[in-house]
Amino acid sequence: MTPPYTELQGQYLAYVHQYVILNGCAPSEADMQRFFQVTPPTVHQMVLKLERRGFIQRVPGQARSITLMVPPESLPPLRRPQDRVSNQRI
Repeated sequence: MTPPYTELQGQYLAYVHQYVILNGCAPSEADMQRFFQVTPPTVHQMVLKLERRGFIQRVPGQARSITLMVPPESLPPLRRPQDRVSNQRI
């Protein structure tokens, strides 16, 4: 069965899940920016998209308030950004 999210969305969701396990709180957008090696607007747009699609919930005005709304067992394995690039076709 095909997941309801794109491969990249799945990576962001998997990152949030792993970050919470390791740190006991949700990641900030700056944490995601560093991991995915993207700009702040790119991360923010992804967070907004994940929220609109119902994959996460946030508390407005509260930092580190991302909550996953998908079962963790449905998430793909988290891969580092450089691993994803090397697996793509050119």
